[in-house]
Amino acid sequence: MYSELPSLVASDVDGTLIDNDERVTARTRAAVQSVVESGTPFVLATGRPPRWIGPVVDGLGFAPLAVCANGAVLYDSEADRVISAATLSLETLAWLADLVEWALPGAGMAAERIGATAHDTATPQFVSTPGYEHAWLNPDNTVMAPEDILSAPAVKMLIRAAGMSSSEMAATLRPLVGDRADLTYSTDNGLIEVSARGVTKASGLRLMAQRLEVRESGIVAFGDMPNDIPMLSMAGLGVAMENAHPEAKAAADEVTTTNSDDGVARVLERLWAD
Repeated sequence: MYSELPSLVASDVDGTLIDNDERVTARTRAAVQSVVESGTPFVLATGRPPRWIGPVVDGLGFAPLAVCANGAVLYDSEADRVISAATLSLETLAWLADLVEWALPGAGMAAERIGATAHDTATPQFVSTPGYEHAWLNPDNTVMAPEDILSAPAVKMLIRAAGMSSSEMAATLRPLVGDRADLTYSTDNGLIEVSARGVTKASGLRLMAQRLEVRESGIVAFGDMPNDIPMLSMAGLGVAMENAHPEAKAAADEVTTTNSDDGVARVLERLWAD
């Protein structure tokens, strides 16, 4: 695909870079190290907030730059510094809340906020309504009244309807949201993630490429879920995992093996062997 080494490698985390035990395997770690040693930047591109990057840093053995919160946040994990953040306005948050109450009655809502660092304690970073049912173990939320979760700008609004699939929720909400915000999902167990208009992993990765002064056409990106589709589509080489959502596979240039079969490492080894 390339006559020279890629200009940048970007990888999603869950279902992509880490295996099903949430670990970076030795093979993947070695392949990423080879990329970095060649002088090519390696960045994370994840739906995770900065405060959830630490275990990935430990697994990789170095602290990469990261596109977090589905493109809303650029984060320097080595310096523990938020470089930039694109937020949903108070007006848009209130509008979304009213829309959810009308279209998905009974759904829980939460907001992901950001500070200057990953663990900024000045204000609660993840706030949710009392009835919000979490989609993951060990939640780190602060429960607030519905109006209070709308009281500060957020990098993401999360909408949870445990009795539905995320794809069903998206089909209901996307026509109503239109282009006022960007709606996606990274798991199909009843969780929708909403960012500011035009904010995706692709937009965040473009900002990161500009910051690093590398060409977009040379980007290699890895992902597995619908929130990865914009990034897979904009990259010079978009690679989906074998375990990926069908829509992510359709958007990719190629499909590698699963996340538990070192799919990322296999592609990097091939590219750096050429």
